[in-house]
Amino acid sequence: MTLTFKPKLATVLSGLLAVMALSVTPAALAQTKIKMVLNWKYQGPQAWFFLAQDKGYFKAEGLDVEIDQGEGSSAPVAKIAAGAYNAGFGDMNALIDFAAKRPAEAPVAVYMIYNTPPFTIAVKKDSPIKTPKDFEGKNIGGPANDGALKLFPALAKAAKFDASKVTISNMAPNLREQMLVRGQVDGIFGYINTIWFSAKLVGLDPDKDLRFINYGNHGIDLYSNAILFSRGFVRDNPKAVQGFVKALNRAIKEVVANPEAGMDALMAREPLLKRDLEKERLMATIKEEMNHPEIARIGLGDIDTERMKRSIGVVVEANQLPRTPTVEEVFDRRYLPARADLISKF
Repeated sequence: MTLTFKPKLATVLSGLLAVMALSVTPAALAQTKIKMVLNWKYQGPQAWFFLAQDKGYFKAEGLDVEIDQGEGSSAPVAKIAAGAYNAGFGDMNALIDFAAKRPAEAPVAVYMIYNTPPFTIAVKKDSPIKTPKDFEGKNIGGPANDGALKLFPALAKAAKFDASKVTISNMAPNLREQMLVRGQVDGIFGYINTIWFSAKLVGLDPDKDLRFINYGNHGIDLYSNAILFSRGFVRDNPKAVQGFVKALNRAIKEVVANPEAGMDALMAREPLLKRDLEKERLMATIKEEMNHPEIARIGLGDIDTERMKRSIGVVVEANQLPRTPTVEEVFDRRYLPARADLISKF
């Protein structure tokens, strides 16, 4: 007699499901969606975000990251608070301002990138404006969301001039340098490297044609752009925040070691950009805006707590804000990689 064994359907299905489960990677099991807004249009200093996408570093952490172009370093704060984005790359001082006014809605920074103040006002080389005091009676222009414009009251207080005697004009970002050259404004707000390279794009030689009055030379030792997340997202998805920072930190280290890989990722998104100029912009940003001496001690990504306390105080006092946020309200270092994994020098 021949005996025939017929397994139950449930047993067969359960075996198939087990095999399928073993074949699925952790990233595929849990793709957490993150919608992120940049500080500006696609440029060289954003290359690491794109490399992290293209190399699968975000995906390896179980993340599906969508990245949109921005409208200025201050803008991501309000966009995240409004729920339009989970994350952004935006100005720390705009975050402090927002947290002082609407603490429950304010995003939180988790990874500091621009640790050296890049804020400046550029004037023509032959301008009579030589010091901040000379801004009085003049017309200074910039995009409404520009970080340097937002911090103008702090500069006025530190440099002891009357900001009420200065006319402020707003313009589209792509018109900033042209309006300065045409004499429609006497100076323009911006980040040093942003103005420098935008000026080159419109045919100026920044060395010969412009002078820069830098905030950092007048007592404004503030942090600048950081990775921001909404409080709700941090609360509900702490592993995703940690994974995002880990992937980005990995990508920054790779771009620093191999800038051409970063340029490949950037140009894949915006082929009309001038590759050589964007690489030059990237390298200048690393050197001038990410290279504060403190990184030798704490690493790129972290902050000096006492310095941040002072920064908060400067922003609160200059803008007469209703309250003083704590460091912990605006920066949460719990999601940083281990100290040994952070860049200590460039």
